Formats: sequence, C-alpha cells, structure tokens
Amino acid sequence: MMLGITVVSHVPEIAAGVVQLLKQVAGDTPITFAGGTDDNRIGTSMEKITTAFTDNKADTILAFYDLGSAKMNLEMASELTDKEVHIYNVPLIEGAYVAASLVPTGATRTQIEEQLAPLTVKE
Repeated sequence: MMLGITVVSHVPEIAAGVVQLLKQVAGDTPITFAGGTDDNRIGTSMEKITTAFTDNKADTILAFYDLGSAKMNLEMASELTDKEVHIYNVPLIEGAYVAASLVPTGATRTQIEEQLAPLTVKE
C-alpha cells in the first residue's frame, strides 16, 4: 500500500503553497492538490479534487482540507475513486505537514493517525 497526500483549499494559491511546504519534508511521497473552483475563484471543486486523486500515484490518499465545504466535496469525490481516501479533521497546514514528514519514514497509516489525533479540531 502506497500512501499519498491530497491538499484541498478554497484558495488555489494556498493549496499550491501548502504543497510547496510539504515537499520540503515529504521525500518521494506523492502529493497532489485542488484549490479553488473550476474557474479559480474562492471555493472548491469536486472535479478538481477527483483529478487530484487520479493524478496521485498512491493507492491510499491522506486528505487534508481547510473549511467545511471542502470536506463535503472531498467526501463526494472519494466516492468516485477506486482509491482508499481518508479525510482528516485537523488544521490544514499542521496536519498535512505531520503526514508528509512521516510517510517517507515508512510509518503506517495507523501510526500517522496516532500523531494526527491530538490535532483534531474540526468535526
């Protein structure tokens, strides 16, 4: 099982910027992102999220998001992919960074989730 990360933000530049930060610690971890609506306005796009899942080389995706409607679109997009998707209710940057720093060490999803648990702030 290969773990990858997908970042979803309402702002295209935030999504791209978070990925830029993650790549500093992520090694060869597959990371994709979806930012903004289809016409790059503030919001999210289920189509962009689906594409981010497809473009990610991993078969298991650890997904991080900024606000509630991003989670809703993540949930809908996860139903349209054959990949296993896990959505985390943690602060976007901190949560994604924890995962990105652990995946290259060979940490399991369970071990990563143990580190993410204390960060849970959204439901």
